[in-house]
Order: sequence, then structure tokens, then C-alpha cells
Amino acid sequence: MSNSKNKTALVIGANGGIGREVTNALLCRGWHVRALVRKQAKSTDRAPHHQIDWCIGDAMSSDDVLNAARGTDVIVHAVNPPGYRNWEKLALPMLDNTIRAAIVNKSRIVLPGTVYNFSPNVLDGLTEDSPQQPHTRKGIIRAKMEKRIYDATLQGARALILRAGDYFGASAGNNWFSQCLVKPGRSISAITYPGPKNIGHQWAYLPDVAETMVRLLDHDDTIDNFARFHMEGHWDHDGMQMINAIRECLAPQEVALRRLPWGFINLLRPFSSFCREVSEVRYLWQTESRMENSPLISVLGTEPHTDLNDAVLATLTGLGCITPKQKSQTDPMSQIQPA
Repeated sequence: MSNSKNKTALVIGANGGIGREVTNALLCRGWHVRALVRKQAKSTDRAPHHQIDWCIGDAMSSDDVLNAARGTDVIVHAVNPPGYRNWEKLALPMLDNTIRAAIVNKSRIVLPGTVYNFSPNVLDGLTEDSPQQPHTRKGIIRAKMEKRIYDATLQGARALILRAGDYFGASAGNNWFSQCLVKPGRSISAITYPGPKNIGHQWAYLPDVAETMVRLLDHDDTIDNFARFHMEGHWDHDGMQMINAIRECLAPQEVALRRLPWGFINLLRPFSSFCREVSEVRYLWQTESRMENSPLISVLGTEPHTDLNDAVLATLTGLGCITPKQKSQTDPMSQIQPA
């Protein structure tokens, strides 16, 4: 197992959901962390400013990335086009800058992977070696990203790709949980769910994803130069487990269940880029997509896994959907009186 005490990681996109969580996890395990961001984030108890070497710059600038990456052991590529728009123009150039810096420094690139890379016929029972034959625009781009990273490992870089289900968490922004199921900053009277009944769905709690990445980096000297792993995360076998967890957090309040109006969204596709993006990945709610994690377990022994109700409660609280009073009523530990 490698020693992280004298290692440096650059997190590109440290203000985003996964970037912020990976930064926190790295700091907790003794890494020196640099953060390449356009604007320095506010200090938090979990990640005080003085613990992070802030580099103000742009992931689209090769010079900015090269300067920030100088002497790093790991480059976490946690940046996405703003609002997930303009993927065709931004995603690959940003990654190319990361790759260039990783080759120069012989660093390991860490990429949060997606299931967009795969066609519907291989989604149930995905493995690390499942063929990547995407049929959507975003999927084609993601597959190209992973191919470019693989090519970089033939030129001196190394790579770790961790694939997981749909993200949720207090710091997660662009995801189904916080953009569909609930609305940040609003009390919850109804849950809008994109999938039908009895279709399983895989979720991943963001702090668990970050912790898994960092634990894998502890094994940097034993995992492959081009290492790919899948997380199991939270498997919602009937599409009701996540809904029930949200309801449990809000009990005794009654919470209605609504289905996402896909027909209306399809009508708006010609006029709305958001509706076009959403419609393109509807198949992920119509087909069960499940990854198994045995290669991950063979390295780590166990997968970091927060109880679903605890993870949902922390997420709703962080998103401002639940009040401290509601949390105290829901959290059984808050009912224990000190002796």
C-alpha cells in the first residue's frame, strides 16, 4: 500500500460535487491537495482554506493546467462543462489538457466514470470489460474520453476510472436526485420520479464515491496502470427504495409521488436543450442498469457504504429541503438525552 503523506493531488473542478468530496477525502487521508478552480470556494469546517493550495485558472487553458499540475502524483479530472452544456466543444479539450499534464508528470488521472458509454443491451450486469458501444451523443463523448485516457497510459500516464450509479449527496449539483426527485431549498410535498415501477436503479452516495476513489489510490502501486472499477452503491431493486427513504426522512409528513411527464418533455425537445439532454438518457430509467463490484472488493476488501436512510437524510439537509427541527425528529440519535 502506498504512503499518501508525501503525495500531491490536483483536483480540477474542486468546487463541483464530486470534486469537493474527493478534495475532502484526500485531505482526511493526509494528501497535499491543489485545487484548480475559476473561483476560490468558501471555507468550510470539512475543508478549511489553509489546507488547500488554490490555483485560479481555467481547465480549458493548457498552460493553467500544466502549471497547476507540476510535480503532482494524481490529477482528479472532476470538471464538466458548465450546466452540462456544450459537451461537444468543451469536454474533450478539457480532458486533453489533463492528459497532457499527466503525461509530463507521469501522474495518475482519476476520472469519475458514467454508464453513458454503454448501450441498453449490456446495462444489466455491467462489468469493467463490457463493450462500450454508446448510442447517444454524450455517451460517444464519454467513450472517446476513456479511449484517450487509455492511450495516455501508453505514453507514461496512469489512470483510475471509477464508475458508479446516479450521484446524490449534499454537495451534488447536476443530478437526478436534486434536479428531479426534489428541489434544493424547497420543502418537499411531492417526489417526482423519472422511472416506472419495478425497474431497478443504481444510486451512489457522493461521499462514498470519493472515499472509494481515495482508498483505491492507497493501492496505487498494485492496481493496473489503466485501472477501472465499478461500485455497487445503493441498488434500488424496484424503484421504490429511494422514494421510501425520502418519505422516511420526512415522516410523519405525507409526501405524494409523481411521475416525470416524459411526453411533455419530448414535445419541448426542439425548443429546450435541457429537454433534449434529458430525453437522450431516458433509456437509463426504462432499462435496469446494474454494476457488480467484485474487482473493487478484491482490492479494498469492502466498499465504503453509508446506510441509505442516513445518506438521504444528510442529502436533504444539505440541499435545504429539510429543517433542523425535522432532522431532529427523524434522527433517532438526536432523541438520546445525555446522562
